[in-house]
Amino acid sequence: MEYTYLLLLLGVVIALCVLINRMTDRLKIPSLLLFIGLGIVFGVILRPQIGNFTDYALGNVVCSVCLVFVIFYGGLGTNFKEARPVAPRAVLLSSLGTALTAGITGAGVYGIFRLLPFGGIGWAESMLIGSVLCSTDAASVFNILRSRRLNLKYKTSSLLEMESGSNDPVSYMLTAVFVAVIAAQRGISGSIGGWQVFGMLCAQIGFGVLSGVAFGFFGIWVLKRFSFNMGQGATIFMIAVPMVAYALPSVLPGYWAGNGYLSVYLCGILLGNARIPKKRDCVRFFDALTGVAQMVIFFLLGLLATPEWLIRPQVLLPALFIFVFLTLAARPVAVSSLLLPFRAKANQIFVVSWAGLRGVASVVFAVYALGVLGEQTLPYDLYSIVFCVVLLSMLVQGTLLPLVSGKSHMLASGGDVLRTVNDYQEEGSVSFVKIVVGENHPWAGKKLKSCVMPREFLVVLIVRGEEVVVPNGETQVNAGDLLVTAAPEFENREEFGMYEEFVGDGHAYVGKKIKDLSLPQGVLIAMIKRGGGTVIPYGATVVQSADTLVCIRLA
Repeated sequence: MEYTYLLLLLGVVIALCVLINRMTDRLKIPSLLLFIGLGIVFGVILRPQIGNFTDYALGNVVCSVCLVFVIFYGGLGTNFKEARPVAPRAVLLSSLGTALTAGITGAGVYGIFRLLPFGGIGWAESMLIGSVLCSTDAASVFNILRSRRLNLKYKTSSLLEMESGSNDPVSYMLTAVFVAVIAAQRGISGSIGGWQVFGMLCAQIGFGVLSGVAFGFFGIWVLKRFSFNMGQGATIFMIAVPMVAYALPSVLPGYWAGNGYLSVYLCGILLGNARIPKKRDCVRFFDALTGVAQMVIFFLLGLLATPEWLIRPQVLLPALFIFVFLTLAARPVAVSSLLLPFRAKANQIFVVSWAGLRGVASVVFAVYALGVLGEQTLPYDLYSIVFCVVLLSMLVQGTLLPLVSGKSHMLASGGDVLRTVNDYQEEGSVSFVKIVVGENHPWAGKKLKSCVMPREFLVVLIVRGEEVVVPNGETQVNAGDLLVTAAPEFENREEFGMYEEFVGDGHAYVGKKIKDLSLPQGVLIAMIKRGGGTVIPYGATVVQSADTLVCIRLA
């Protein structure tokens, strides 16, 4: 019966999360905050039956499994061709920038605890907090950029998405190192020296990269060469790939363990940028799976929190000071030191610094640390402090990010985050296109055999009111008909990029004809999304406010 109640609770929670997600557009706050709030509310309601839910070991298992799919999906959705111009900066920010943020934050934490009247802490304990909090949260950044339709100048959106999607492995690696150091200091494990720490870092990176690349190419090879004799077999196989890619380097003994999160992210990038069968079905599935995983993580993190513990002075005051120091000092210093050599503009540096939201990974890594060290090992309440910092970050930084971007003049004229070509990949060798025949259409009133069209086109159906006609050459096309045509699929996709541009009220394209637009060289407008429909444009088509232009760009 306990499992029955657990399933009931899980089903109710997921349903509520989906329903309350609609409220966030009105409240103008990150939707993930509501999931945390729901977990806190359920924790208070269920406390008479279960007491304070502080099973960090169970929380670590559930959150780690969910985080695997979140990070994998981050890699799967990264179009490396689109992100190539910002890749060097993104890699620096996600690696060296994350480490710098951890070091500066750790030093700040050491000073903060010295100033507060709760007693000082050691350098290892300070650096553990810095390591846990040093990564930016991909789920929060993606959620805000896409839900608020923010397209930032200088490819900053792509920079933030790539950085936030790839810096969790660095945070985990640093967290694992300082957990090992503290465990050795407390006698929980054997002693650890400088060379062992160096070897641990090398193993984390080396085996993580090796595993991610190997399983990425293995997954591509299997999906291209094997036909699965079951429905959605490719999707089921794709579920197994990140699980094995994460687990295999992680189960290596002792200090030889590799970084499973790094492995999963690299594996996702390789699969996401490869031409593999049934890719659209896989992406749609992982989109839904990742949404559920994020809901479960944030709900569980809220359930693990105890409200009265969060407002204790020894939790709330350090969390507040750490958040201010991290947001206004540690992150800006790390970002500035790495972006200034690229001659980045001051407003871009400011927005990138502000967009360093803390999120689910930070709390998951805190749960991991407590699962290894135990609650009584540390001189502070690690989970509650990190949880408060994450709440403050999402509430303050996340809510104000659109305003900060606007005031910094960082919003691009197209008010939407670009989608990548991965979103548009079709399956099969034939594509179907609908053509609506208007009064002035050149085919209106003609027989099909007289309509001028490419030899490769085939009109397979004509929808005429309530009637569906299977045509032949003698069939006459009437005004108002909807023609369903088939044509060979375009195969040479690697030479092109596809993206969206939203046309806001003040956009330079509003009211102009397609033929009069000053488009960048090599860019074509393939279609226009208008309202709930799609317009196939030609030279005389007028661009309207609130249109979304789907553009093709030569590589």
